[in-house]
Amino acid sequence: MTISLHDFDGEHSLTLDVGGLAADAAVAGAGHEPNGYFWEGLVQFAWPDIAERLNFDSEAGMFCAVGSPSDLARLKTALEPVIASPDAVGDIIAQAETSGFEFDD
Repeated sequence: MTISLHDFDGEHSLTLDVGGLAADAAVAGAGHEPNGYFWEGLVQFAWPDIAERLNFDSEAGMFCAVGSPSDLARLKTALEPVIASPDAVGDIIAQAETSGFEFDD
């Protein structure tokens, strides 16, 4: 899987290597760049209860969240089916656009 959980000197993070994901075509088709910044916005919109307890350090080629092991495990569980499903990511993008959310990609 492209999602990895890390523990480096007591700092816990989750990384997602972007590009080549099943959901990329749907992201691009909706007019967005399927980069780390897009996924950061998607997480903030779709799972605000988790996102508010995380810090983000995303880049163009990678999504990165830093937080507690339990929050990161919840995020991994939520994110895995979305990155594998063009339909799921498309639904979240449509909900975000309807609500006026702006992705910073």
